[in-house]
Amino acid sequence: MTPAINSAKHAGIAFQIHEYHHDTTAHSYGLEAAEKLGVAVKQVFKTLVVKLDGKQLAVGIVPVTGQLNLKQIAKAAGAKKAAMAEPSEVERTTGYVLGGVSPLGQKKRLATFIDHSAEHFASIYVSAGRRGLEIELSPKDLATLIQATFVPLAA
Repeated sequence: MTPAINSAKHAGIAFQIHEYHHDTTAHSYGLEAAEKLGVAVKQVFKTLVVKLDGKQLAVGIVPVTGQLNLKQIAKAAGAKKAAMAEPSEVERTTGYVLGGVSPLGQKKRLATFIDHSAEHFASIYVSAGRRGLEIELSPKDLATLIQATFVPLAA
């Protein structure tokens, strides 16, 4: 069990866990997940951590097919600018390794924003806390559980 799975269980929401053999040479963890699980890539989302105005951290959840628009997440968070957070800071703050960062069960709750395209699906897939492990859940349940807001984020 990962903190992400424990968080979903504790909240009592409906979810499914999907595990696959992770290839350490995979170029994109999210695209690998979609391919190995046989799901639409637009339904698989990645969790990215940014630093706002050089101070606080925030989380952006976007489809694996796109990139996080830094101007959009800064605007959503009420900041002037956003930059990708340093990997060591991401791992220390979330408790997860890169490629396995889940929006659920992070060590420290961060302001979180989900790309509005997630609302078009009955369920989406996000990391369950390690490479090769995805959690499928409704975007509404995810947003409620992590107190996230749906906004345009993908570039």
